[in-house]
Amino acid sequence: MEKLTETIGLFFGSAILIYMLIVIFAYTFMLVIAFIHIRKHYLLDKEEADEENLSSINMKPISIIVPAYNEEAGILDTVHSLLSLRFPQTEVIIVNDGSTDSTQYKLIQEFKFIEVEKVYRQELSTKPVKRIFQSAVYQGVWLIEKENGGKADALNTGINFARFPYFCSIDGDSILNEKSLLKVMNPIISSDGEVIAAGGNVRIANGSIVHSGTVRKTQLAKNSLVLMQVIEYLRAFMMGRISFSKYNLVLIISGAFSVFSKEWTVKAGGYAANSIGEDMELVVKLHRYLKENKLKKRIEFVPDPVCWTEAPEKLSILRKQRRRWHQGLIESLWKHKRITLNPKYGAIGMVSFPYFWLVECLGPIFELGGYLYIIAAFFLGEIYFEFAVLLALLFILYGSVLSIASLLLDAWNKDVYPAKSDLFRLIFMSLTEVFWYKPLTLLWRMEGLMFFIIRRKEWGNMQRIGHSSKGQSI
Repeated sequence: MEKLTETIGLFFGSAILIYMLIVIFAYTFMLVIAFIHIRKHYLLDKEEADEENLSSINMKPISIIVPAYNEEAGILDTVHSLLSLRFPQTEVIIVNDGSTDSTQYKLIQEFKFIEVEKVYRQELSTKPVKRIFQSAVYQGVWLIEKENGGKADALNTGINFARFPYFCSIDGDSILNEKSLLKVMNPIISSDGEVIAAGGNVRIANGSIVHSGTVRKTQLAKNSLVLMQVIEYLRAFMMGRISFSKYNLVLIISGAFSVFSKEWTVKAGGYAANSIGEDMELVVKLHRYLKENKLKKRIEFVPDPVCWTEAPEKLSILRKQRRRWHQGLIESLWKHKRITLNPKYGAIGMVSFPYFWLVECLGPIFELGGYLYIIAAFFLGEIYFEFAVLLALLFILYGSVLSIASLLLDAWNKDVYPAKSDLFRLIFMSLTEVFWYKPLTLLWRMEGLMFFIIRRKEWGNMQRIGHSSKGQSI
């Protein structure tokens, strides 16, 4: 019996060890790809390229869609940031998705919205629109009041209403840098239509000084929970999305800031109204449509553009967010499971889907198993302890060393947090990740997996603090 127990223990330990080695290899490979990409673009004159894009006759007009449900805390800053964008031609479409707070009242008061009659083509099915408003101050700013149908439904309403060939989706608490739209459109314009969607870099605004929709000074928040999210965002965007984008393998571009071709989005069926992870679902649907129709198009991630968003500052809110994200990811993978290891879908089926199944979807099971194995090893024999020490070292390499590498890579590339003290704070927090933050996120992701299994959908409300309009840090 003792020998059987030892064999089982060694089997599970070996499985977790092999899994961690695969994950670390994958992340290291992505880090190398990201480094090569950033090194290649480091010496380019980005300012000159921005000015060329601004005056280019090929630059396409964009409809900016802002879905809003109970966004009274930050919606005004978001719209003001959109009005200050440097871009040849835009329209701003705010879709009030049945808000129960003062979102609509604040918008009407601030931008002098007047109810108008407007005819538009309904290419995607949505909940009924109640009223349409146009700003008396800014002619290209619209407000649509509709029945509550969720974020995806609000975005589809905005797509129906949009006049221009490309649309940009922006969360109701997001703030863009003045050149963000120029930068994210660069691959679309330079590819002559080959790139049909592009996602921008998302940063956390908590702690920064914001005034009238503009980030006046970037600085870190004091909240440890927010700092850990800063590290997460940097790791995800600097490693994963840069490397996946290089090979047209991107399955996720953030709904907080992304641009899509209206034509191809409508052909793919638009956003899935009942999906918790509507952002990933649309990207997967686009990939699937393109592969099934043998069309050579690309979806890219652009690391330069920056969109500032508000991060949860409470464990309870962050837990709901991460649970929802993971459940949405699994839903999309399961809904399109026939793509997995299917050569018909090229690298998306042979690389992206297996990676997301193994690393992103099933990761919490293996990693939590590793934590439990390390704890149990202290009460078992010597051979278990040796395995546990090796696993612990791999967890530190995976959770801390790669995070620190991402931080240094980002500091070299953009220097968004210029103070050395900020960089040292983030490095210090990275070293603590495996001891408290990582186990929490694994538990929350496990909740998302369980919610998917029992088919329970719970969007949860993100309680906004808001970007201060008085130049105070949030």
